[in-house]
Amino acid sequence: MVPRLLAAAAIFALSATVATAQAPQTTAELKNGAGQAVGKVTLVEAPKGVLLKVEAKGLAPGWHGLHFHEKADCSKADFTSAGGHTHGAGDRVHGLLNPKANETGDLPNLFVAADGTGSTEVFSSLTTLTALKDADGSAVVIHAGADDHQTQPIGGAGARVACAEVK
Repeated sequence: MVPRLLAAAAIFALSATVATAQAPQTTAELKNGAGQAVGKVTLVEAPKGVLLKVEAKGLAPGWHGLHFHEKADCSKADFTSAGGHTHGAGDRVHGLLNPKANETGDLPNLFVAADGTGSTEVFSSLTTLTALKDADGSAVVIHAGADDHQTQPIGGAGARVACAEVK
């Protein structure tokens, strides 16, 4: 009886340790301008940044700009309620390929297949989950076109077509 109790206690202690060792994360629903769910985003705190996983559907095929925006507010159909890109400290400008960059909202593009689905997992060392979940939160925004990673202010990525609130 005692060995079984000790074994059960050890398993419980191990499972509690594993549960607390998991990195903080959050998941948010990705919506289009009509307010329909078109996927989800998951953000995981990493030791030196944040890991972002995007799963989307119902988008136009091709490359799409992907950015972190200032506010967790996707209430307007054009998603301008999410504000501009997150910038971070200092005088930063947009663009992963811009020598004067990088603002904390900069991310690689998302590719959407012919069937309208797109998925990616990217790491950003420019921000953290804690920073993204500040007092007014932030948003993950997908744009209509590709980001050229240089043109100001959004890399020529065009209209905002999907948004997820990060709180």
